Amino acid sequence: MDRVRAFGWGYFALFVLVVAVGYVPGFEDADGNLFGLFKLDLYDDSLHLASGLWAGIAAWWSYRAARAYFRLFGPLYFLDGVLGLLTGSGYLDGGIFLYGSLDLPLLTRIFANLPHLLIGGAAIWVGYRLAARPA
Repeated sequence: MDRVRAFGWGYFALFVLVVAVGYVPGFEDADGNLFGLFKLDLYDDSLHLASGLWAGIAAWWSYRAARAYFRLFGPLYFLDGVLGLLTGSGYLDGGIFLYGSLDLPLLTRIFANLPHLLIGGAAIWVGYRLAARPA
């Protein structure tokens, strides 16, 4: 198996784990915030699960499908993190359209969006740099 498809399987596992963690009571505070930072609802879980399934299907399908996944998913996810960092709301879950800009503390915005920036940035690297190298 090539490295791009291996990363696809890794992203599949990562997103399934993200969804599962949201249903473990020990990771939520008394207000129902995951890691004390934010709430994940059914819509968020559906998006995370769809992202993971997309990664898994692409990795299973072919190298080209996995590369396309990372080239499309990476920028979308990274830019969602940038928007969330700047406004407190992202666009992938419709938050910016439903709630507008949120007045959240800077540290909350950083910690809530850092996973999107890291995961999206790594996906961009896989799709455009790693996939450009010979296997």
